[in-house]
Order: sequence, then structure tokens, then C-alpha cells
Amino acid sequence: MPESLRSLGFRNFRLFFMGQLVSLIGTWMQSVALSWLVYRLTGKAALLGLVAFASQIPIFLLGSFGGVLADRVDPRRLLILTQALQMAQAFVLAALTLTGWIRPWQILALATGLGVINAFDLPGRQVLVARTVDREHLPNAIALNSSIFHGSRVLGPAVAGLLVAAIGEGWCFLANGVSFLAVIAGLAMMDLPPWVSRDDHPPVLTHIAEGLRFVAANRRVGLLLLLLGVVCLMAMPYTVLMPIFADSILKGGARGLGLLMGASGLGAVLGAAALAGRKGHAGLERTAWVGAAAVGIVLTAFAFSRVFWLSMVLMVPAGMAMVSHMTSNNTLVQMLIPDAMRGRVMAFHAMTFTVAMPIGALVMGLLAHRLGAPLTVALGGLGCVAGALAFAAAYPRPEEDPAGLSDPSRPR
Repeated sequence: MPESLRSLGFRNFRLFFMGQLVSLIGTWMQSVALSWLVYRLTGKAALLGLVAFASQIPIFLLGSFGGVLADRVDPRRLLILTQALQMAQAFVLAALTLTGWIRPWQILALATGLGVINAFDLPGRQVLVARTVDREHLPNAIALNSSIFHGSRVLGPAVAGLLVAAIGEGWCFLANGVSFLAVIAGLAMMDLPPWVSRDDHPPVLTHIAEGLRFVAANRRVGLLLLLLGVVCLMAMPYTVLMPIFADSILKGGARGLGLLMGASGLGAVLGAAALAGRKGHAGLERTAWVGAAAVGIVLTAFAFSRVFWLSMVLMVPAGMAMVSHMTSNNTLVQMLIPDAMRGRVMAFHAMTFTVAMPIGALVMGLLAHRLGAPLTVALGGLGCVAGALAFAAAYPRPEEDPAGLSDPSRPR
């Protein structure tokens, strides 16, 4: 295997990788089609933010319980269940849309249901990835996992834009539902060691508190979660306002929305590929904050563009910088935690993402209603740059912690 693809030498990871690739293309198709459906039905920026909020806030409220469950049960069985439930959600959304019965309140209800499912799916996914490869290959596996997540953003939104313009949003939802069959099949075909569960599990709240104490005592993990929160609060919600940029500002319509999101996905693939080729984790903290700062700078420039081709070009470095930050942040946190804490700490990681992202989406939607989408995105970009610089100043230097990442159980 080439160095950048070395984790694919593990059969279980290959099955996970291929199933996720197919499924995530469908997921991105649904995401773009859903935002366009909301915009078509209502034309309101605030409702775009509200739908994003509804799909993410359950992960914050229930994510800690999802993390405990991921540390206690077989993660493969957990994921088969959550993927099957997501498939059902997509089919219901498709049926309502194709029959013309879809209403905004139904979209909000289905988005909330998807958020509840993801509260248990996300930590289970992180635990399972760590079981499919040796620990020394974990950074590469995380980078490749990020590459398929963001790589699917190239094809998914582009196909969604064409399908929405040609035959409507419902077919995108239907295709997403079918795509879950691939990941469920891959999970079923894995040959993993038998799952051994502890018999002396402490009470759930005690288990959650144990994970919180670990995060509070680990300065590096805490700062990484704070930076992730800043990026998700101020930069990531730009995607919620993309239908407004694509249609009202850049005059590209549904096809333009697909092309803009596809360009962002292309940049994300390039960023993930660069990280997959790295050996070891040295210097990833610099990649994390530089990526966050770059996202803010590019989004500020994008906010003031009124030329479609220039906006599309700017989406490439925006996607590249975003995935550089997200993947390096995820990898560093994974390398800093012991296996026994993985489900809970990665649940907190997902919760940071999912509390900041919906709040940011809701606030951006309301601000865009008052200030306009361009000024709202520009302000978020500048805030992201400030947060990245603050992280760079506060993150411990190697000389402050000579042990580095060698002992994942040692508080820092």
C-alpha cells in the first residue's frame, strides 16, 4: 500500500471505508437537497438556521449518553442499528416530498429525529474506527475517514444540484436511503474480535463525570475542543446560508448551490489527502490552528465576492482549510486519550461540534435576516481568525510537556 493508504491494508477498515463512501455521498445529497427544499418552501434564512439547529442540538443533549453506550456495547451492532434508523428517516422524507405532503414542521421533526440518532452514531463510529486498525495506523485511518467524509462532498452536492434542478428534492432523499444498504452490508461483513464488555460498569452519570474529569484535567484536549467550538460556531454555519449566496447573490440557482458545495468538497479532498500522507502526529497542532485561521480569511473574502466563478474558486481553499483543521483536531484528540475513554471523550468532541454548529447556524440565520448574508459570514470569518490566534498562544509547547503524546492517560 502507498504510505497515504496504508490503513486500507486492514480488511475491516476497507469494508468500513467503502461502505461509508457510498453512504456519505447520499448523506451529502440529502443535506444539500434539504436546504434547498427549505429555501424553496419558505424563502427564509432564519428557517434554514432553525432546521440546522434542530438536526444538531439533540447530539449535544444526548451525546454524553451516546458516548457511554459506545464504551459499553459492541460498536458494530450499535452502528448497524443507527444506520438502519437513518435509512428509515431518509425514506420517510422521500415519501413525504415525492407525494407533495411535505411541510416545514415535518422537516423540523425529521431533522430532530436524525439528530437523536446521530447522538449515538457518532461516538460509536469513532470507537469502531479505532478497532479496525492498529494504534500506530490510527492517525492515517482518521485522515482517510475524513477524506471519504469530505470527498463525498464533491460528488454528493454536485449530483444533488443537478437532480434538484431536473426532477426535485425527493429523489435525492430516496437515493440517500438506498445508500445506507452499503454501509450496513460492510458492517455485517467485518471480522472483528469478540466484544468484551465489563461487568462492573459504574452508574451512567458517574461514567459521564469520569470522562468530564479527564477532559478538564487535560489542557491539550480542552484547548482543542475550545478551538473546534470556535470554528463550528463562527465558520462552519456558512453552509446554512449557501442557498442565499447561490441564488440571490450569485444568481446560480440550485445548480450553482451544488457547484459551490462541490468545490468546497474538492478542497476538502485535497486537504484530507495531504494529511493522510503525513507520518506521525508531530506538528498537527500547528495544522489545526493555521487551518482554522485560513478558513476565516477565505470566508471573509468569499462574503464580498459577487462573481460566481471567483466564489467557486474560493470554496476550494475554504474546504481544504476546514478539513485540515477538523482532521488534525480529531487526530490529536484521539491520540491523547486511552481506549477506555474513547467513546466518552469523542462524544464530547462530537457534542462540541454539535452544540456550536446549531447555535452558530441559528444565530447566523437571524443575523443574516438583519444584516444580510455577506456581512454575517464576514464577521464569522474574522471571529474564527481571532480564535485561532488565541489557541496558538495558549497551546502548550513541547518544552512545557516533554512527554508529548507518548502517554495518553497522563493529564496535560
